[in-house]
Amino acid sequence: MTSTARIDIRYLNGIDVDRLSLDDEEILAAVEAAIRAQGRGETVIEPRVHLVPETSAKGHFNVLRGYVKPLGVAGVKVVSDFVDNYKRGLPSEMAILDLFDPDTGTPLAVIDATAITDMRTGAMTALGAKYLARHDSRVLGHIGARGTAYWNVRLLDRLFDFAEIRVHSRRPESRHAFAERLSKDLDKPLIVTDDWESCVRGADIVVEASRLPQPSPLLKTSWIAKGALVVPYGTMSAVELSLTDIMDKIVVDDWGQCRKGLPFGALRAHVDSDRLNETNLHAELGQIVAGSTAGRERDDETILFWHRGLGITDIALGHAMLEKAKALSIGQTLRFS
Repeated sequence: MTSTARIDIRYLNGIDVDRLSLDDEEILAAVEAAIRAQGRGETVIEPRVHLVPETSAKGHFNVLRGYVKPLGVAGVKVVSDFVDNYKRGLPSEMAILDLFDPDTGTPLAVIDATAITDMRTGAMTALGAKYLARHDSRVLGHIGARGTAYWNVRLLDRLFDFAEIRVHSRRPESRHAFAERLSKDLDKPLIVTDDWESCVRGADIVVEASRLPQPSPLLKTSWIAKGALVVPYGTMSAVELSLTDIMDKIVVDDWGQCRKGLPFGALRAHVDSDRLNETNLHAELGQIVAGSTAGRERDDETILFWHRGLGITDIALGHAMLEKAKALSIGQTLRFS
């Protein structure tokens, strides 16, 4: 029987997302709520799948799927990752998020999720540091200058107010523009380094968000200070196999997306060689945020946090945007049926 009920969906394009202007606290709160729900068993997370049209060196698509019970919403995000897009004046990552009513399957919204991807990645990095870094962390070393990198630094500094921020990326023009933008937005100077070592060595928090065409161990284990938090999340690994040997705790966002048999990721070789497995994994971050497992317990603990990206954080941030858009009458209403 054909339904006669009219179904409308809200469409939020990139301009609408910019107009919503979610502030740092709104972003962090939405993502933290999703992680806490995960830790309480109130989410469904399907491991991401990939579409590689030609070669992974050129680019691929990630498909993330999930459900967040406390929000009453399910969603699917498709995000492209094409490393050389800058040569065409395009972002390397572009995304679309579809939100659905989980009780009926009714589509609710279509959102340009390019900014959402950047924001929620930065929020995950910052929240990992909130629970796993030393509270007195004063020096940040950040590798990478892509879209997610901006939100890493911005949201980390919101929580820690660093005395020193060092940044590095492969292309000089990229790293200098990156530092200039952040220096203006954070109202503090940044140090642009010409190499990985001077960026990373001795930092309290190290974030590796490089974009490599193939795995290459550019971040050396010997540079990591005792008591530091290390957050590597590049698609292609940039760390040495020995990195996990110095860690007191290793935390991930979701083990289902880190386990053997899946492609890509900063610690892919560590998992495939059993250096990281369910036995020596300390916890998922959601368990720590929900209070069922301890995070950092001593200042001298050296901790690694590997996040691969959770669809539930995209969904939570998209839901926050949708609710704010409704309140402010932002976006277009499109007829679905």
